Amino acid sequence: QVQLVESGGGLVQPGGSLRLSCVASGTIFRVNTMRWYQQAPGKQRELVASITFDGDTDYADSVKGRFTISRDNAKSTMYLQMNSLKPEDTAVFYCNAHMFTTDGVRDYWGQGTQVTVSS
Repeated sequence: QVQLVESGGGLVQPGGSLRLSCVASGTIFRVNTMRWYQQAPGKQRELVASITFDGDTDYADSVKGRFTISRDNAKSTMYLQMNSLKPEDTAVFYCNAHMFTTDGVRDYWGQGTQVTVSS
């Protein structure tokens, strides 16, 4: 069974840092583009950052210069280093991956990890 599992969320003070991880497991032939999304209470899920298999990255304007997305293809793992966190970053962060598995090529989602920025 293919799954994505996020970890690393928690409570942090404004200005602090967190590092999220997303691990893909199961029978996976290739992990293509991976993405982080955030969903704040009462709001739609929004794209935060993306990274291709080759390491090309893209960021939402709201996180540029503060967040860094990276991946380790050998470990089928993606990371999101979040610095200078603000209260408005508070959200559930979801991992998304476009993967080639025994079910073909499709998107998979993790269960989400809560990030709360508060003093």
